[in-house]
Amino acid sequence: MNIKITSDSTCDLSPELIAEYQIEVFPLHVDKGGKFYRDCVDILPEDIFAHVDAGGNLCSTAAVNVEEYRARFAALSKQYDAVVHVNISSDFSSCYQNACLAASEFSNVYVIDSRNLSTGHGHVVIEACKMAKNCTDVEKMVEDLKELTSRVEASFIMNRLDYMVKGGRCSTVAALGANLLKLKPCIEVADGKMRVCKKYRGSYLKCLESYVTERLSGRDDIIYDRLFITYSSASQEELAVVHKVIERCAPFTQVIETRAGCTVCCHCGPQTLGVLFIRKKADA
Repeated sequence: MNIKITSDSTCDLSPELIAEYQIEVFPLHVDKGGKFYRDCVDILPEDIFAHVDAGGNLCSTAAVNVEEYRARFAALSKQYDAVVHVNISSDFSSCYQNACLAASEFSNVYVIDSRNLSTGHGHVVIEACKMAKNCTDVEKMVEDLKELTSRVEASFIMNRLDYMVKGGRCSTVAALGANLLKLKPCIEVADGKMRVCKKYRGSYLKCLESYVTERLSGRDDIIYDRLFITYSSASQEELAVVHKVIERCAPFTQVIETRAGCTVCCHCGPQTLGVLFIRKKADA
């Protein structure tokens, strides 16, 4: 079968990976100062950070609308035997709902809720591309992808809380206490939702080392094919520490660095970094 894989821009895959797997990406929309831009097409994370650093309000994001999905699905459904679209978690955005509404008009367009964001979402997209190469039953492929979503492990550690404060997701008092105590929250995605799972204490470099060590050490449930290091911004020193810990703790075949897109950066701000990978099936 000739199957086309599409995704929202929230998958945070690099331009090289998007080109390699021939993925079509639907950009979400970013509102900066009352003007709308397309995620990583007309605006980049550094534009958002510069705007906020200059005293501007936080940028907000908007989902891909039904008509945008419908227009491309209409064209792609004629060119391919099937179209499989992978969305950001339905708990984070109305993209999934909008894509489903658009896809309902076409018999060969399938929509997957990744139950994740950033390269947690991206892992599902890459696996969809790999499955599509030898797929003879798209319905089975869709079911396999839905099962996979529960095995993607995504988490991030944050060095700055000012974006969370400005966005109303963290009180100023709580942020002040965290800064005084040098606490760095770790956010993980579980069942499509975000939660604070732990708070690390100390310098950001020390916390990065502890975070990655705890995520990867002493485990027998990880598939070591691919790990993403995804960040909103990171220094070479910070990335070197993360790579060193990964090499010490886990024999991944591929360790891929990617930059978080505008949608994620609007909410987390600079100096956020995560390691994201896939777990084995429970009976494997």
